[in-house]
Amino acid sequence: MDQVAVPGYPEYIDFLQVNPDEFGALFNTILINVTGFFRDPETWDYLRVDALPQLLADRPPGSRIRVWSAGCASGEEAYTLAICLAELMGVEAFRQRVKIYATDVDEDALSHARQATYGDRELHGLAPELLERYFEAQGSRWSFRKDLRRAVIFGRNDLMQDAPISRIDLLVCRNTLMYFTAQTQAAILGRFQFALAPIGLLLLGRAEMLLGHGRIFEPVDLTRRIFRKVPGAALAGMVLPPAFVVDNRSAIGRFDELRKRTFATGPLAQIVLTDDDVVALANQQAERLFGVSARDIGRPLRDLEVSYRPVELRSAVDQVRVERSPQRITDVAMEQPTGDTAWFEVHVGPLVNGDGGLLGVSIVFHDVTATHRLSGEVENANAALESAYEELQSTSEELQSTIEELETTNEELQSTNEELETMNEELRSTNDELQRITSPSGTAATSSTPSTTSWSRS
Repeated sequence: MDQVAVPGYPEYIDFLQVNPDEFGALFNTILINVTGFFRDPETWDYLRVDALPQLLADRPPGSRIRVWSAGCASGEEAYTLAICLAELMGVEAFRQRVKIYATDVDEDALSHARQATYGDRELHGLAPELLERYFEAQGSRWSFRKDLRRAVIFGRNDLMQDAPISRIDLLVCRNTLMYFTAQTQAAILGRFQFALAPIGLLLLGRAEMLLGHGRIFEPVDLTRRIFRKVPGAALAGMVLPPAFVVDNRSAIGRFDELRKRTFATGPLAQIVLTDDDVVALANQQAERLFGVSARDIGRPLRDLEVSYRPVELRSAVDQVRVERSPQRITDVAMEQPTGDTAWFEVHVGPLVNGDGGLLGVSIVFHDVTATHRLSGEVENANAALESAYEELQSTSEELQSTIEELETTNEELQSTNEELETMNEELRSTNDELQRITSPSGTAATSSTPSTTSWSRS
């Protein structure tokens, strides 16, 4: 209230109603983000020596291991889990098999966790050999290994309202439940029971107990607050999110696998982002065309080449997130290794829940190469047709000019013919005159004179 210059509680309530963004600032102010690497070493030693080896032994060889760090704060707990599992399984097996989902409601803490960089003070207590194996020096700070960082996925999750992550083998929620009422704790524990895989483990903080919930969890080590999900335990009396109350998917065999394969083998390249631009899903077409594969899951979109090639996606994603309306990018060209050019139309759309809240963003690449090629052929055909029409028009004009020239020539010939006819008539007249003069009758008429006789003899 002092920061926003409000004198009392009623005025602050009014301020909250007028400024919805203040809720986030208030919530981040009252949250307690106390964490550290290997906090409570005794608990982590037991987890690393006893609980985790048994958990791995109970799973089929090569199976996926899913871990949820609920209330991860600035990320130290999530990266501690990554170190423990990498030490037990080996780095290569860890990269291939493990996914760690780290959630919190504090966006600032999540932002810090995603950076995965810590100072000497934050790394105090971490064994030197672990620091050397799992961190890289960056000036005065240390950065968690990038190849292992990809296995840790950070996201916002409200334990009281949001649906739980499913099929979890190890769920760590330390010193969080103690801030909630008994009724809210019961609701959250119901979600945890739903989230855990059969015989999954739950690790709580030292100040937390599971009194009254023994029918869904049984203690593995009560002193260290490690519990196991009771196989086949009923959820009667547990408060679950509405989306999970009526759910017939379990009646369909291998539903999750069907859904996963449907997305993976879809004909269109598709990438799905979380609400904070982290890659959550990518199908086979996306890998084939843009190289986005399982190793990129959990990475920010900005770190991937596809974010700017073949087209700038980040601005469109930001616009979708702000406006909650789909965007379309047309005429996207991409050179192929064969030298050909592929053309795409990119659809960027929001993914929202039933309350209109943004869950993430979907990016779909529609291959319109055939359409673009056909359009080009039509344009070329139209251009050729227009050129032929122009040539035909020119030829027609030349033909018309030739006809006019022929008509002019014909008129000149007619004029010349008329002149020739006139000359011919004059010649005939002259000839007739000559014939009249030279005829015998003319000679007889002038024979009595000497000159005529002399001319006649000659």
